[in-house]
Amino acid sequence: MIIYQGVVVVAMARNPSLIRAQPPMPSDLTSSDCSVLRGGASFRRRELIFVVNPRGANGTTGQQWKKLLPYLRSRLGNDCNICESLTSGPSHAIDITREAIREGADAVIAVGGDGTLHEVVNGFFCGGKPVCNYDMNSSHSTALGIIPLGTGSDFARTLGWKNDPHDAIERIAKGLKSKIDVGCIAGEIGESHYFINVADIHLSAKAGYYASRYKKFGNLCYVIGALQAFFRHHNQDLRIKVDEGEWEVCSQVTALCIGNAKYFGGGMKITPNANPSSGDYEMVILQDFKWYDFILKLHKLYNGTHLSVKNVSSRRARSIEIEEIGSSGSIFVQSDGEFLGFLPRKFSILPGVIELLC
Repeated sequence: MIIYQGVVVVAMARNPSLIRAQPPMPSDLTSSDCSVLRGGASFRRRELIFVVNPRGANGTTGQQWKKLLPYLRSRLGNDCNICESLTSGPSHAIDITREAIREGADAVIAVGGDGTLHEVVNGFFCGGKPVCNYDMNSSHSTALGIIPLGTGSDFARTLGWKNDPHDAIERIAKGLKSKIDVGCIAGEIGESHYFINVADIHLSAKAGYYASRYKKFGNLCYVIGALQAFFRHHNQDLRIKVDEGEWEVCSQVTALCIGNAKYFGGGMKITPNANPSSGDYEMVILQDFKWYDFILKLHKLYNGTHLSVKNVSSRRARSIEIEEIGSSGSIFVQSDGEFLGFLPRKFSILPGVIELLC
């Protein structure tokens, strides 16, 4: 145990390489070391793991995090053990989260944008199942927390949260929890993938793929990516099966979005009726859009009034299977802004599978 600026800091991981914290922390402590006496009674300190991508938003996330740390320590340090875990590259946040859950952390907090949140959510699962505490007799589960600091905080928008890290710390301090749904994506091969926000197919997914090259432009990167994606774009006929029903043909699909939450693309309210506690998705399909339709109706896509537009449809679903008609093998799939590959895919909802600090 190390006392650092009035905060007790402990190492949670059996594999210390998964937790990169400041200052260095020992790896020989367990949660039983973390009880203290308060008013003559035993008081268990909450174990909080803050997963930070210091390179997020062109390094802005790391700079903002350093400025935020003194307030975080002063607000949470009396009741919580604070572990700062800096990611070193893609998928590192997944590993950190899995190890923290196995070690019995009370919460893993994603610090940054939707990309970091996406990895942390995926860390709650392994081998197609939720990750479990090593201590099978433990009575508590690990919750998910969010401190938005990145380029886009679309999931926070759905919850009506301001992009204010101090507000986020207050939510963490209160410790109130609410169960939320998580989307699961399965392909023909490989491990399942999980998302908390929006998964999308074809043009919007291709736009997200290109947008990742222009992150230095902030949220404008999504508009640039969409315009680039329209070059050489062709609408595509798809086959869709909803809730294990019959296969349907959906013609000339421009984009298909599956929302567990409302926003993607830096504030675009693409699935305006989605609710991450509803137990189902909202699926929005744009059909036969031309490039000028995108320009003329962009404002409607951002303010969520596009469902009344011609060639836009919406429906609720708990599971959705989608495959291409034809064999181009080039229909892009992404979730929470992360490129996943190409069709076919199956999307299933996992109701109330994660507790969110709210």
